[in-house]
Amino acid sequence: ETLGATNVIFTDKTGTLTENLMTVTHFSLDCGDVRVEAMARNHHFFTIDGTPRDPLECKPLREALEVGVLCNNASLPHTEVESTKATGDPLEVALLSAAAKAGIHRETFIESTPEVREEAFDSDAKMMATFHRSGNDYRVAVKGAPESVLEVSSRILGERGEKELGEEERERWKQQNELLASQGLRVLALATRKTDRPEESPYRDLTFLGLVGLADPPRKDVEAAVTSCRNGGIRVIMATGDQPVTARNVALAVGLLDKDEPRVIHGKDLEQAEGLSETSRLRLLRATVFARVSPKQKLDLITIHQKAGSIVAMTGDGVNDAPALKKADIGIAMGQRGTQVAREAADMVLKDDAFSTIVEAIRQGRIIFDNIRKFVLYLISCNISEVMIISLAAAVNAPLPILPLQILFLNFVTDVFPALALGLGEGDQGIMSRLPRDPGEPILSRVHWLAAAGYGLLITISVLSAFAVAFRLLDMEPNQAVTISFLTLAFAQLWHVFNMRERGSSFFRNDVLRNPFVWGALVLCTGFLVAAVYVPGLSTVLKVVHPGRNGWILVLTMSAIPWVCGQILKEIRSGK
Repeated sequence: ETLGATNVIFTDKTGTLTENLMTVTHFSLDCGDVRVEAMARNHHFFTIDGTPRDPLECKPLREALEVGVLCNNASLPHTEVESTKATGDPLEVALLSAAAKAGIHRETFIESTPEVREEAFDSDAKMMATFHRSGNDYRVAVKGAPESVLEVSSRILGERGEKELGEEERERWKQQNELLASQGLRVLALATRKTDRPEESPYRDLTFLGLVGLADPPRKDVEAAVTSCRNGGIRVIMATGDQPVTARNVALAVGLLDKDEPRVIHGKDLEQAEGLSETSRLRLLRATVFARVSPKQKLDLITIHQKAGSIVAMTGDGVNDAPALKKADIGIAMGQRGTQVAREAADMVLKDDAFSTIVEAIRQGRIIFDNIRKFVLYLISCNISEVMIISLAAAVNAPLPILPLQILFLNFVTDVFPALALGLGEGDQGIMSRLPRDPGEPILSRVHWLAAAGYGLLITISVLSAFAVAFRLLDMEPNQAVTISFLTLAFAQLWHVFNMRERGSSFFRNDVLRNPFVWGALVLCTGFLVAAVYVPGLSTVLKVVHPGRNGWILVLTMSAIPWVCGQILKEIRSGK
């Protein structure tokens, strides 16, 4: 039910909006621009400034590939250069795959430089580091966000060795980072240094090696899913740890942003939720893309939207995402790359990590609520008609038009099976074109209660009219007249199931007509009713007799009146 009322989705970028099939396509180094080809050219996968080169002959490229292998927790079979049989984070797998194309394999390389310590990725520092024994010293391998790595680097490695990394050079690399990110690439920086103390902080006096550009194409089904959300009154907001330029390009590719929309909001520009001014709060509520945001900032953004009255769904995969997943109205964990903590904190787990699956879940949530509403409305209107028939007959001191055992039989037959069939409906085709419902809206609103009473009254008038015609005009015996009213009520309730179609749906094309279970229920219930008339023993218990040809015509005519009136009223209301 909460899914059906969701009107804001906070989604990550990598693996949810994108394929999460990363491939290293570029190295930007001091020695030049390196392209990594999918297929070897002249026996080389690497070209530097357009010329095929052996990567091991270029010192900055070799160092960058080695750091990508060392600062890594993924695994790739020694015989593979593609990531199809790898295990681990897709970004780290892509680094291993690129190194394998140069003949550098982690399994063998780590033997000569064993790892002695790991500084796990920190969402605030936006870096990860590992220490490896190298002779009498230790080699530090660092990877992370370009701006973070550049900030703690003091030198840069070129073809002729290391040199100072001045402010002017640092700015040039920041611009190069922006250039790669503008191409839709995820950009990572690599750095290294030597030390004799493995316990010291890795993030100081680093030698900057260069930038790595990784391609991660958007999922093909995301744009259609985003459009479906927009049509259904659901806002999709990207909150990613990636940099703004990359986030904006992906957002443009999947239809989250238009080119003339405001800029992406950077995590460093986010204020504390408690001290927000009204202007800042409105700015955050209107924003669609947030980049370089931390798990704590995601939690603050969810809180801001919830205080504005939104029902928020949020995707997450890391341990640090657990508080935000708990805070969201619907926490959605990634089943493939998500941690156990994230999965336990979430309300639902995506087995395929795909954004389109979230949208499908919301559609199913809306369908489930609609089916519950149809189920309840159908049963209540049918029961109201039974109560009104008995009450009105008693009020005017007329013979009972329907007997107690007959009512029990109808409750077992015409109430149960059609109602269950409505609960199994596949939903209206335009369900994702409607705005999300108010979460405080009851299953039956005032309008639905009035509809239930109105349908009940229509069925009551039809049954009592059929009883009066049979008894007074056709001069039928009392038991035959009671049979007429019993069958009229039964078939009126069966045809009434078609009044449960959505307002505005087509008379000939709607979710009830498309529901095979409804047709199965009608056939089954019709069989039960025919058996009640013609099967000896059952007809005796129910005190039902053969109605005759005129009786059947009367039953079918009068039982159709509530359905015809219901359809006319729906068309009138749809026109309004």
